[in-house]
Amino acid sequence: MIFRAAELPSFPGMKTQSLHKFRFPILLVGMIAVMVVASLLNAALGDLGPVSLVVGLATAAGGLFCYTRLSRFAEQRPDVPELARADAKPGLLRGSALGAGAFAATMLLIGMFGGWDHVSGGSFWGFLASIGVMASAAVNEELLFRGVIFRITQERAGTWPALVLSAVLFGGTHLLNANATLWGAVSIAVEAGVMLGAAYACTRSLWLPIGIHFAWNLFESGVFGTTVSGASGTAQGLLNTALSGPALLTGGGFGPEASLIAVLTCATPAVFLLRKAARRGLLVPFRAKAHS
Repeated sequence: MIFRAAELPSFPGMKTQSLHKFRFPILLVGMIAVMVVASLLNAALGDLGPVSLVVGLATAAGGLFCYTRLSRFAEQRPDVPELARADAKPGLLRGSALGAGAFAATMLLIGMFGGWDHVSGGSFWGFLASIGVMASAAVNEELLFRGVIFRITQERAGTWPALVLSAVLFGGTHLLNANATLWGAVSIAVEAGVMLGAAYACTRSLWLPIGIHFAWNLFESGVFGTTVSGASGTAQGLLNTALSGPALLTGGGFGPEASLIAVLTCATPAVFLLRKAARRGLLVPFRAKAHS
């Protein structure tokens, strides 16, 4: 989106055009800081049941508040349409259904090919903790990777460069996890980075990718009790599902997200969403000379 100087309200002590020029680094640094703080708080309180639930939901709400305020400050937008309240409920519900269905299908297929070792009962309190932790992760990661990196790169360079950049960076950050592998990071980039970017491209709303991200992670940790993206110490779920077999089938120590089945399962909605975005005329053509 290109703003003309005359369309921007005055901002005391700073030219609005100059402020808008630096919107990307302002939003990027701000949301990275928010995500780091939220991650540290959730890591410290990740196994405390109701406390973790409250802290997780609070850091998710804090992320939404900070993104809205930073966007209004740096971009001089009176409204933040990608977080429109009218889109919140339908976007979250559809996204949650898609994310939960995709992960459940992944686990069922892994089981059909002999990847389940054994299943035992888990912890309801661990499930509650997972709701908070995964809500915080989904909200703050989507605000950063789709709300800042994808959205602004798409405006400047087009949809495909934005999709590639946001997916690669999203996958790359998972190399910091305890049991990270290069294949696991690549899998995350392909299955989640592309699908979540496609969800934003199709709707121009962050609520759908937030819902997908949240439900996928919640079912992975809070329901099935499997490892999430190679992270150690993830909250216990309603079930404890132990997987065994080739890493290509089960994902190995990284968790089911590094399985080939997860990559293929997520490819279907990703392609569907991109085709839908194309039909709606929402894919921004490649721009050789990026501008803000």
